[in-house]
Amino acid sequence: MPKTTSTSGQATRDRLLDAAHELMAVKGYTAASVDEICSAAGMTKGAFFHYFDSKEELARALAERVYASAKKTFTAAPCRTLSDPLERVFGYVDLLIEMSRDPAAAKGCILGTFSQELADTHPGIRSVCAACFKDWAADLEKDLRAAKAQYAPKATWTAHGLAEHLIAVLEGAIILAKAKQDRKPIEDGLLHFKTYLRSLMERSV
Repeated sequence: MPKTTSTSGQATRDRLLDAAHELMAVKGYTAASVDEICSAAGMTKGAFFHYFDSKEELARALAERVYASAKKTFTAAPCRTLSDPLERVFGYVDLLIEMSRDPAAAKGCILGTFSQELADTHPGIRSVCAACFKDWAADLEKDLRAAKAQYAPKATWTAHGLAEHLIAVLEGAIILAKAKQDRKPIEDGLLHFKTYLRSLMERSV
């Protein structure tokens, strides 16, 4: 059960989440111990268990926080105010490309990291990641549905399927980028998605 915290307590809790994010993005969930997280955060083990009942609870909170932060960025992006829904989607993809150029992106996506490592062994963490991906797809689907209605109303593809495809392209590209130690596959994959999206539309854009 998540524990309530004061404002100062929230800052302390965030330090633990920050430390866990740094460690788990590199080492994964299993290899990052509570002792290491506490050491990186400059806190005692007792302090850790004051804020989290377990490492799994911390991981669930971390996944939720990472997604909430990304969603806030996407929601506030200037492209979301464009009148043309297709241009909103293109702007969204351009934002993902811009974000991929940040050196911090080399750490990868914690939702993808957790999903790959823990889906079969930690159903609670898997469930949180699945809920985040579902909400992400639903957000993308709104603009894709509007773009389909305007540009390709007779097409047989679905906005939901295309939204999940974009997420799959991004998450797969992140894995490839980590394996190659090169962020370029992320940008390339997203640019290919833009080309593919254009090809799905009946009208020229």
